[in-house]
Amino acid sequence: MSARTCPDWPELMELDPDLQFKHYMVSEVGLPSESLTRISHVSLGEIEICCDVEHHVFNPAHTDPQVCKALHETHWFDVHEWATSGPGADGTTSNAA
Repeated sequence: MSARTCPDWPELMELDPDLQFKHYMVSEVGLPSESLTRISHVSLGEIEICCDVEHHVFNPAHTDPQVCKALHETHWFDVHEWATSGPGADGTTSNAA
């Protein structure tokens, strides 16, 4: 476990044990450009996202609301969407987004 590991990791692992949520600054993650243009209230280096970068899944509980809204219109998944109707719904993450 690293310093970036989300403090809610035990609960998140119950949704999908293959996902590893960490906290990053939005500027570090390489989000889709169409989502970045929708974030205008602060610098991307000043707001956090809690996510599994490899699977393109974010935790809205620890992510700026404007970032969450911007990501809903991309190939990124809200962790709850991932677990209920997305690639994680079948219990495997081999279908990484």
